[in-house]
Amino acid sequence: MTQRIDKGLIAEQNAKLEANLKEDYQALGNKLSRDGINIDEITAKAEAFQIAVPSWGTGTGGTRFARFPGEGEPRNIWEKLEDSAVINDLSQCTERVSPHFPWDKVDDFSELKQTSDSLGLKWDSINSNTFQDQPGQEHSFKYGSLSNTSAASRDLAIQHNLDCIEYGKALDSKTLTVWVGDGSNHPGQQHFQHAFERYLESMKTIYAGLPADWELHIEHKMFEPAFYSTIIQDWGSNVLAAMELGPQAKSLVDLGHHAPNVNIEMIVSRLIQFKKLGGFHFNDSKYGDDDLDSGSLHPYQQFLIFNELVDAEYRNQAEFGPNYMLDQSHNVTDPIESLMNSAASVQRSYVSALIVDRTKLTEYQTANDALMCSNTLKKAFTTDVSPILEMARLRKGGAIDPIAVYRQSGYRAQAGAERPNTGGNGSGIV
Repeated sequence: MTQRIDKGLIAEQNAKLEANLKEDYQALGNKLSRDGINIDEITAKAEAFQIAVPSWGTGTGGTRFARFPGEGEPRNIWEKLEDSAVINDLSQCTERVSPHFPWDKVDDFSELKQTSDSLGLKWDSINSNTFQDQPGQEHSFKYGSLSNTSAASRDLAIQHNLDCIEYGKALDSKTLTVWVGDGSNHPGQQHFQHAFERYLESMKTIYAGLPADWELHIEHKMFEPAFYSTIIQDWGSNVLAAMELGPQAKSLVDLGHHAPNVNIEMIVSRLIQFKKLGGFHFNDSKYGDDDLDSGSLHPYQQFLIFNELVDAEYRNQAEFGPNYMLDQSHNVTDPIESLMNSAASVQRSYVSALIVDRTKLTEYQTANDALMCSNTLKKAFTTDVSPILEMARLRKGGAIDPIAVYRQSGYRAQAGAERPNTGGNGSGIV
């Protein structure tokens, strides 16, 4: 097992920064207090904030053309957990890991649960994989899984999802996330309505296998690998399917799975309103489903999404409690660094949304004062809340500057020595 980062090193590096942090924290506290905001109350909420790490995100991603393996990348779920523990040790907001099966399947799930417990980690949503064939698979998913015209292929996909529920029960998860690559690449290739009917029929069987305290999260995607049409192509088909299945079925929003320039924050509001928001896959996008680091390109959009989420929290919206998770592909950066950076970026958006003056915003909205509505949001967005994030990490035993401590530790070089590159990829992706 790769040695985790020494807590003494974290404390040593924090000691160098703590005096300046306290000064910055006091200054920000004074500024916020003028608007009637108690900085310690905001910091407490920042400490409670959690976002899950995807198991596959700890490995190096790839493109349709190539993949360039990174030094010491994890080769299996055990090593993914080691890296996830390091991420949480430093960031203190990523205590949950979301696995992907069969990529992360093991023979003994009780041992896996014991290992995660020993590392201080919990399990988030279970992700099923029916978008690729596995070695020795009898019936192919080439032309779809849950919507395949072949009943044998559909039955295989259904059973895999039911198996994933059993894996999740062993890990104490409460959510199954289903994304399928089903669709068509040519006009006329499939009958849209019949394909959707087959999908719904398959999903009803999976839904019937859910424990009473679980949720089924449906993930949509506009394109890829089916480039002409996909079964669940947007939030409309997504929420229709969720409504057809029942109250335990909800929609999952991946920020890269929408048409260009779609108003994602309004979609989030609609899903909240009708009690169908299940969770998020946070990432960023320039051209398509790029799976870039969260907040690297569109931090204001991310903030506006959290403005809707915090508004629902502020109003005690019924049946509101979405899962937050990262879903990214790291091709040229160290995955551990990118995941820590992204977790902090999402946490920043949450904290920034917490300091929006909602009383004034409501007044301006009622008065149709468009300029002041916008300025109220911009005031919160442009306020540098870094001292709150840093103080939250410090108080929980994390690192004020996670990336600096990580680099100082030499963890990646140690992992590289203990995990020789075999040319394979434990993440399961390209």
